[in-house]
Formats: sequence, structure tokens, C-alpha cells
Amino acid sequence: MRLAFLGTPDFAARALEAVIEAGHEVAAVYSQPPAPRGRGQALRPSPVHAFAEERGLSVRTPASLRDAAEIEAFRGLGLDAAVVVAFGQILTREILEAPRLGCFNVHASLLPRWRGAAPIQRAIMAGDPLTGVQVMRMTEGLDEGSVLSTATVRIGPLDTAGTLHDRLAEAGAQLLVETLAAIERGEAVETPQAHEGVTYAKKISAKAARLKWTRPAAEVDRKIRGLSPFPGAWFEAPTEKGPVRIKALLSRYEDGEGAPGEVLDDEMLIACGEGAVRLLKVQREGRGPQDAEVFLRGFPLRVGARLT
Repeated sequence: MRLAFLGTPDFAARALEAVIEAGHEVAAVYSQPPAPRGRGQALRPSPVHAFAEERGLSVRTPASLRDAAEIEAFRGLGLDAAVVVAFGQILTREILEAPRLGCFNVHASLLPRWRGAAPIQRAIMAGDPLTGVQVMRMTEGLDEGSVLSTATVRIGPLDTAGTLHDRLAEAGAQLLVETLAAIERGEAVETPQAHEGVTYAKKISAKAARLKWTRPAAEVDRKIRGLSPFPGAWFEAPTEKGPVRIKALLSRYEDGEGAPGEVLDDEMLIACGEGAVRLLKVQREGRGPQDAEVFLRGFPLRVGARLT
């Protein structure tokens, strides 16, 4: 089919690759405009933008698809369908109705649970045992369209948002190709979403990433893994020169008792409001991620110290 692809992050780039490999004609790729990235804050293209250019595809990066000229240009592409994967803009009715068969979205949750911006992180933080990816028909409502296909993925006890992201990206790419084939054959079946069980995955702010050791250990563990690798749940550790901010990137729930934030052994077991978490991977400000054993060689935490 003749398609437009709208997406921005790595998750979407894998889907674009699968669409190309399946033999579809990608008339245009839309992505968010280049943004400041890295230490130098130089303007850099999104992962989808960079990948599309490598494949010689036409890339458009409008600040808004609500502009009348952009809408007309989109209509002029003569599309069979459009695929949207974590694009980052709300699409208008004019855009949604432009392709002959409509617009289809790959969403990383089992709808209607976790509609919105951060479904992967929120699923881990909530302790969901199962998540997945779905392809749905896009409507003007936020992730409210009918579902065409589903692939489920189990969330493991050591899964982070990063590891789960990669598995869901692969599952979503495969599911998208299968679903596009069914749409092309006229065999796709659309199932309306349930009205019960709707939850929203709000975007996560850096302010909300600070750990609260007074919370139960199971909750602290899920927060650490759900915010890893970005933005990274963080805490402060005492030093002679004052507190140092440290990101916790991987943890495991364990038994343990002590004052919230108390270091219980010499292998980074930290007491919480109930139970304890063992920090397995951390990152000090200005340094790269390190396994706990390596980190402790250069930054020892004495038993009885209090993290805040």
C-alpha cells in the first residue's frame, strides 16, 4: 500500500523499518522537528528522521500538522493509509480522514488500560503482570479507537522500562506488518474498546522521579525499574562534602527492616517503609551507569548511613 509514516522515537523507528521490509511504499515520513540533544545541545534529528533519511525517504518535520498548508500537502500524497507510532502530535479530523483507508496507531499497552503518553513506564510502576501492543484505528479521542490486533508481553520482576520497551517495539513492528496485510486484504476485524477499566498514562516529570524511601519496598522497586533508563529515579547519598545525587537504574525487592533510607548491608540493601530494595545498578552525577559492586568500590556506603 501507499503509506505515510508518522513517528519520532526509537520505538517508532523499528516499526518504520518493518513497514519498509514488508514492501509498502512510504510516500512520506513525518517526525517531530530536530531538537537540542546531548551535552552540546546541538539540534539533532529524531531517531525516525535519521533512519528515514538513511533509507532515502522523504522526511517532513512540521511543528504542527494543524496548519492548512500542511493538511493540504498531506491530502495530496494520495495515501491508502497512514501509520502513526509515538508521533507526538494530536491529529485533526482532516488528517485522520485523508487516507483512503484511514490512520492506524501502534500503542504500547492493552487498551483501554494506559491510554496516553507513558504506557510502558506506568505499567511497570503499577505492578501490571502483563502488557502488550495493539494496532487501533485512530479517532479524534485520545487512544479511543477500535482495536484491530493485539500481542501480549509479560512483565518480568527485573524488567525496566528500557528492556520492556525493546521487547514491545519488536512485537509492535511484527504486529503492524501483519495487521497492514489484513487491512490490505480487507480481512481486518475491528473491536470497540471496553468502556470499563480506562486508565491514563500521564507523562512523567523529573520532579516526580525522586524516590521516597518511606513508601513500601515493592512500590519503590517498581518506580526504579519503571523510570529506568529515563528519566531515572533518584535519591541523595551523604558525603563529607554534602549530599550527592544518584540515579537508581535497577533494583530487586527483598526482605529487610530498618529506618526508611537506611543502608542495611555492604551490598546496597536499602530499607523502605515496608521491606527493602537491593540496588543493582546506579549512576552517579556526571558518570556512566555502573553495577552496584563496581559503584561501591569508588563510592562506599557504610552500613547505617541514611539515603534521602
